[in-house]
Amino acid sequence: MHKLKSLNNNMAMKENHQNELNRREFLKRLGVTSASAALLMGLGPLSAFGREDKQKIIVSNDMTYRINRKTGDKVSLLGYGMMRLPQKNGRIDQDLVNEEVKYALEHGVNYFDTSPHYQRDKSESSLGTALKASGFDRKSYYIATKLSNFGQQEWSYEASVNMYRNSLKFLQTDYIDYYLLHGVGGGGMQQLKSRFFDNGVMDFLMEERAAGRIRNLGFSYHGDVEVFEWLVENTEKYGWSFAQIQMNYVDWKHAKDINRRNTNAEYLYGLLEKHDVQGVIMEPLLGGRLANLPEVFAKPLKQMRPDDSPASWGFRFCGTHPNILVSLSGMTLMEHLVDNVKTHSPLNPCTQKELALLEEVAQKMVTYPLIPCTDCKYCMPCPYGVDIPANFAFYNKCLNEDKLPPADKAASDYKKKLKAFQKGYKKALKPSELASQCMECRECVSKCPQRIQIPNQMTRLTELLERKE
Repeated sequence: MHKLKSLNNNMAMKENHQNELNRREFLKRLGVTSASAALLMGLGPLSAFGREDKQKIIVSNDMTYRINRKTGDKVSLLGYGMMRLPQKNGRIDQDLVNEEVKYALEHGVNYFDTSPHYQRDKSESSLGTALKASGFDRKSYYIATKLSNFGQQEWSYEASVNMYRNSLKFLQTDYIDYYLLHGVGGGGMQQLKSRFFDNGVMDFLMEERAAGRIRNLGFSYHGDVEVFEWLVENTEKYGWSFAQIQMNYVDWKHAKDINRRNTNAEYLYGLLEKHDVQGVIMEPLLGGRLANLPEVFAKPLKQMRPDDSPASWGFRFCGTHPNILVSLSGMTLMEHLVDNVKTHSPLNPCTQKELALLEEVAQKMVTYPLIPCTDCKYCMPCPYGVDIPANFAFYNKCLNEDKLPPADKAASDYKKKLKAFQKGYKKALKPSELASQCMECRECVSKCPQRIQIPNQMTRLTELLERKE
């Protein structure tokens, strides 16, 4: 608790400076004209789309909020993602989850995102327990969860409806504020129709919305852009009020450069804006990669804003875009939560100069040979026991810290780095979890939202692991 108290004191010391950001300065830093400012603050019509724009950016002395244009919900721009929860002895550390959720609520975070798929089916129960333990009134926060019917055995009407009803039970609630069709696009239009439309599930969800047990319907997107376009263009028919997309300053223009089947976030964001659908952001930090930048990328950011963390740049980029309702963060550690709350209390939008710098960093990162894993664990469990995300995390960590053995075996530090890498690799993972256990069954490939050719990467890591001096 003394660490938390110290973090609170440090945060309080900087609040006076942060709170000087009034509405006029906020809009100035956002880089908008007077007319655009009126639009952003909900004071005028958005003539390009022929509607009144009710989007508001509320900057108080604490958390920054956005208004849901469909329901009027006042949503914290920072959302709590419950995919990566703290662990203790191989299980969710529920006491710490309770503490973090209560801290988030006390500091204005009111959007909590989970799924039946997260934490080996334990995330919803953990969140439900933490929210109940917080003592906060149910109407003071918003719960988002998903229909995560990924396996074909879950595509039936009965299995899907049962998953939905279990979510209500595990979350200890009688209604869900934001309900998503989870991970659409991976299998193309045919899989989309099979999972949600041909089986009558979408009709059921719309009935639940009409009954008030679902307040907002949306979807999270990975994969085939044809699916995204079809869903967004049918917004009026299905009444989407939000859509969840992967967006950060690298994926904004370079998602296709990293994995050619991915779609640049700039295009996805523009289509949502055109059809009056607000965006919810996943992976604003690319699975933590933008929070743990190699020094070569972090240095220019630190020079421009010496007191800001690399993570804050990622959140500020997302929050600068006014059609974003909330940016999700998987805040495993209390210090992550405290830093992210500070960034959003209030949000300090990126200037044009800062956006240009982030684009320069993004262009360089695209050529950096990281494995683009976000640790979502959708690929798990591996039928042969390989811990796929842990293998990639170890490799990326060594790359960022310049601890990979050089390609040139004649290099003076080759033997030293190779020995250290192999020793560290075997210490970080159990023998049964190593890349060398991969049987190239390719079951994981279709599950990966980042389109990583996982068996190919496992072969490369195995070669490094078994390389001789």
